[in-house]
Amino acid sequence: MTTGRIPVGERFRGFRARLAADGVFRPQRSSVRLGHGSKVGAGPAGAPASADAADAPVVVPPRDVPPVARRRRGRGGRGGEELRVPEAEFTSYYGRPILKAPVWRWDIAAYLFTGGLAAGSSLLAAGGQLTGRPALRRAGRLTALGAVTASAYFLVNDLGRPARFHHMLRVAKPTSPMSVGTWILTAYGPAAGLAAVAEGARLLPERGVSGLARRLLPPAGQVAGLAAAAVAPALATYTGVLLAGTAVPSWHEAYPELPTIFAGSALASGAGVGLLAAPCAQAGPARRMAVAGAALELWGAHSVETRLGLLSEPYRLGTAGRLLRAGRLLTAAGVVGALAGRRSRVVSALAGTALLAASVATRFGIFHGGVASARDPKYTVLPQRERIRRRSEQV
Repeated sequence: MTTGRIPVGERFRGFRARLAADGVFRPQRSSVRLGHGSKVGAGPAGAPASADAADAPVVVPPRDVPPVARRRRGRGGRGGEELRVPEAEFTSYYGRPILKAPVWRWDIAAYLFTGGLAAGSSLLAAGGQLTGRPALRRAGRLTALGAVTASAYFLVNDLGRPARFHHMLRVAKPTSPMSVGTWILTAYGPAAGLAAVAEGARLLPERGVSGLARRLLPPAGQVAGLAAAAVAPALATYTGVLLAGTAVPSWHEAYPELPTIFAGSALASGAGVGLLAAPCAQAGPARRMAVAGAALELWGAHSVETRLGLLSEPYRLGTAGRLLRAGRLLTAAGVVGALAGRRSRVVSALAGTALLAASVATRFGIFHGGVASARDPKYTVLPQRERIRRRSEQV
């Protein structure tokens, strides 16, 4: 053995003393197992423990974590070592959330609104076309074209590259809401575009090729406008099915309400366009749409805030709660203004603005509520435990 080297035991005791001085370990009387199965410590006759046993290190839990004591039982039910462990928290490994929150940004929430606005405007235009109200028809068709163009931009912007939208058209998968929605948007866009272009036919010259287009565009626009209105209900509601098909707790559990909320929001926003753009004498269909849309939207919003139990909480708190409350107030104000402003263009315009703002607030509120439920693990763990408990009771 090399002379002058500190023995291993002395080095270990020094290391243990430094840890005790730093507060990491605390000396505690306990038995220490040595080699060949022997023990040093309190003997069967109650002999005092040795110095080494008294200095045995024991990990001290943090003071800010409330420990839970439980006793490990050995054979024959006799008491054994008492363990102290911290209470379980609703987190996964390394503190990461159980679910990955949606990576969607504000542009998807805007896509939800513009898609509903396009659908509601096409229904409004069809109503104006069938009842002989040209101002209502024109406002609905032009707004539908602008809204569906904005929807396409927001969707492509979220996808990152326009080619990805094209790639989704290579297959048709009925079980995928995203695939179905892509085809709905593809079928709706050209019809809404042709109907809007037909509104400019009267501006074309009467002779030559332009004159031929001037004569053909109005009847083609009528057919295209009705075709867009036929696809509009699917466009208005498929985004609700898309959200409910995800693993986000507050979206998934609200699968009966989300399509209803989005349908009502689409009708209310289309009615807002009519109240803003059409004269009072032609705004009758818009007022009826406002009442129907507000009823659906208010019922659905109230249901998701009360029916889902714990999963209704994200829709009542934080940003989502403020937006949904604002949406309810604006919707109610818009309906009152639509009914009271039959002879006032100013009141009708204010009511239309309130309905459009209510649709924005509702769509963004639903979006933020779902994201909040994915970020907090309790909205995943507690409903799962409740479902397991109900199944066990049924068995």
